[in-house]
Amino acid sequence: MKIYPVILSGGAGTRLWPLSRAALPKQLLPLVSDRTMLQETALRLREHPALAAPLIVCGNEHRFLVAEQLREIDLAPQGIMLEPLARNTAPAVAAAALYLQAIDPEALMLVLPADHVITDVAAFHAAIDQAAAVAQGGALATFGIVPTAPETGYGYIRAGAALAQAGAFAVDRFVEKPDRATAEGFLAAGNYFWNSGMFLFRAATYLSELQEFQPAMASACAAAVAQSYRDLDFCRLDEAAFAACPSDSIDYAVMERTRHAAVVPASIGWSDVGSWSALWEVQQADERGNVSRGDVYLDDVSGSLVRAESRIVAVVGVKDLVVVETADAVLVTHKDQVQRVKNIVEHLKTEQRTEHLHHTKVYRPWGCYEGIDLGERFQVKRITVNPGGKLSLQMHHHRAEHWIVVSGTARVTCGDTVTLLTENESTYIPIGMNHRLENPGKLPLHLIEVQSGSYLGEDDIVRFEDVYQRS
Repeated sequence: MKIYPVILSGGAGTRLWPLSRAALPKQLLPLVSDRTMLQETALRLREHPALAAPLIVCGNEHRFLVAEQLREIDLAPQGIMLEPLARNTAPAVAAAALYLQAIDPEALMLVLPADHVITDVAAFHAAIDQAAAVAQGGALATFGIVPTAPETGYGYIRAGAALAQAGAFAVDRFVEKPDRATAEGFLAAGNYFWNSGMFLFRAATYLSELQEFQPAMASACAAAVAQSYRDLDFCRLDEAAFAACPSDSIDYAVMERTRHAAVVPASIGWSDVGSWSALWEVQQADERGNVSRGDVYLDDVSGSLVRAESRIVAVVGVKDLVVVETADAVLVTHKDQVQRVKNIVEHLKTEQRTEHLHHTKVYRPWGCYEGIDLGERFQVKRITVNPGGKLSLQMHHHRAEHWIVVSGTARVTCGDTVTLLTENESTYIPIGMNHRLENPGKLPLHLIEVQSGSYLGEDDIVRFEDVYQRS
């Protein structure tokens, strides 16, 4: 029996702003440990003997970050499938099912979000085995988390009749997020479970059910996969076909409509880390109930989460707060009000600001850059180019650039001239000149870039050649 994990890494994580942003969402961040949530999700699968290498489904803009994070943990994926635009979980799972069915017509697929916490890995593996037995019998199994509190932030699953497989139940119904009194009743009843958003079923079974309930979605996904193509190490779904696909969650499209839904109760130390208060709950607190990270000073503080990313954060004489600092934004809120963080993101969108899109440090396939200063007709950046990294051969219409090497070795192409620069050496790139920066060395290249000109936007780039095949 071979089980193919499918890790869905397409979420935006807006409720964990200002740390989680569109260009670097929560699944690609080290929130709970020193590894990112995607890395933790992939690593907890390694020790299960029946699990194949995972298939990752992510957005186009995150493809190089995903590939690099998997490389860092020495994991070669089954593949990395790129969604050209977001269409929710049902189409993503359908595309993955079609991809896996071409590899193994009998494929069982384990569908996992990339941004969940699971602390009891042994119990999780046991639940996978139990769900696999249910799926082999033709059911679509979901993992129902045994509730530990009357949680109002999760949907619930009501278990029905017991199935032949020990410990599994038919799904009686799915329940939307309840109010407090209803949740307390669910907890007392004993047959309600939190809806984890994790599933295990045959690829063929899921596709058959999708065809019955959502034929337009099934058809669009089939066309998107049939017309997909390789791009470097990625599988790109056809953009036109996928854009024509209806958008819906796997719960609404299939699981709430199928007659073959089953629930496997799981007590695995699970959280979807859907808010700052949820992150506080899953981390080790100090003797006063505080969870802190970074350069933090606390005085007479209790029950709080304080996170500093770029400078010292001092908090005095408060309780039950969330304080999160980044280089360009600070969040202060009571733990009871963290669900309102998404309103901040909507405000930033309405005001056409950029703090919800990216951090001051921006990652690229060749490395990263970080804004240091910005003023009238000038901008200063700190640039890091990874060993072997190579920026595109490009030109700017409106800005000139000065590059000063801080450490490492730079190979600079400027027009027809190629020059090697080392520490404390510099060069000048005039407006309109074709140029390229490379790191031919074995150590990271660090340099300071000073831009000057009438327009300094990132869209003032004309690419002539790019090893990463960006447009």
